[in-house]
Amino acid sequence: MTEPTYPDAPPPQSPGAPPQHPTVPPQSPQGAPQYPGATPPPYPGTTPPEYPATAPQYPTATPPQYPTTAVPPQYPASAPPQYPATSPQYPTATPPQYPAPTPPPQQPPRVPARGFAPPPAPPQPPVLDRTVDIDPHTGRIHLAARQRGADATAIGQLVFQLPHFLCSLLVIGIISMFLAAPFNYLLIGAWIASGALVFHRPTEKLLARYLFRMRPALHSELTRLEPIWHQVTAKAGVSPETYDLWIEDHKAVNATAAAGHIVGVTRYALETLPDAQLAAVLAHELGHHRGGHAWATLLGYWYSMPARIAWAAFRIAAVIAFQIASVFSLLGALVVGLVSVVVVVAVALSFPPLLLVLVTPYLLAAVGRRSELRADVQAAELGFADAMIEVFHGFLRDEEQALAIAARENGGRAVRPGLGQRLLSSHPDTHTRIRRLEDWRAAAAAAAR
Repeated sequence: MTEPTYPDAPPPQSPGAPPQHPTVPPQSPQGAPQYPGATPPPYPGTTPPEYPATAPQYPTATPPQYPTTAVPPQYPASAPPQYPATSPQYPTATPPQYPAPTPPPQQPPRVPARGFAPPPAPPQPPVLDRTVDIDPHTGRIHLAARQRGADATAIGQLVFQLPHFLCSLLVIGIISMFLAAPFNYLLIGAWIASGALVFHRPTEKLLARYLFRMRPALHSELTRLEPIWHQVTAKAGVSPETYDLWIEDHKAVNATAAAGHIVGVTRYALETLPDAQLAAVLAHELGHHRGGHAWATLLGYWYSMPARIAWAAFRIAAVIAFQIASVFSLLGALVVGLVSVVVVVAVALSFPPLLLVLVTPYLLAAVGRRSELRADVQAAELGFADAMIEVFHGFLRDEEQALAIAARENGGRAVRPGLGQRLLSSHPDTHTRIRRLEDWRAAAAAAAR
């Protein structure tokens, strides 16, 4: 086939020759399209358009003139909006009414089995006057002329401790027999003079720490304890620096008047008792110090210590000898027991005052109960009668709970202290103490009329 030929087409090129570009733009076969009223654009090689030699002149723009002082626009005075004097009333919403809850059905009381008694309900304390809280004392403290002394109960303590003192003197005399002539008398004299250490403050602190198991109060504990103690001593006319405040780490409400200058209170009482009740407890211990009960008790205990140590050593030796003899034969054990009894009886008959040691524990316990009642009255005289009654009602609740627990452990049978235990108790029963305070309060009210 042959290629078609077009008008104005360039001649064919020989092979190997470089391509020839046309000098004029190609023309379409029909020519450039003609548009009405439009001039075809010029092509390269034509003359450029002519522009005027000078730029056109425009009128100079004058900036607008503004007034030198700005006058604020004037608005018409408008009156503030008027609101109604009273707020609109809205209907009160009535809360929905719910039916009253139905109480649970009452269970019939349980009938205890035969021979088992239910634990008694704890007694409810009466409504007492609670206006006995201590008042802040801002005036001068008027010290009493008589800071402390020895009442009848303190003297009774010393008298009934005399048999124990004689027993200790016998023990010290037996020990002094093994010493030479000058030193045996020195030993006896030094032991008799050692009773003065009870009033020596460093010795008192050692006794309080290792004998009574106390410790000095911390600063955080003194923060609450000292202000109350100052109020109590101010009411009694006693210098607060005369006594040292110590703490017992026991979970019970208790306090102790130890030696001649120590007042101890349990940490539990410090953390749980209100101020008035804590002040009443401290006033009770201050009454022991003012009556001489504390130093008389400690002095009797001090002088009876050699006899107590000798008696404890004799019992331990007798028990050990009895156990050793019982290993070999029953007859040997009986012989050891008989010898022990003979030794005790012989010593008692050779020194008749020693027989009083058998009854002095009961006498000392009776004097101790009397001293507790006197300390209660002294606290009441300082204005803490009602607070002391509240403390004792707390004691009653604790005692009833303890008895209920003991009865439950004993198969439901009530456990009460026996006669011997009550006679050897150094504190009266709580009901007696409450009754004595109520009698004192009634007598004081009658005297004030």
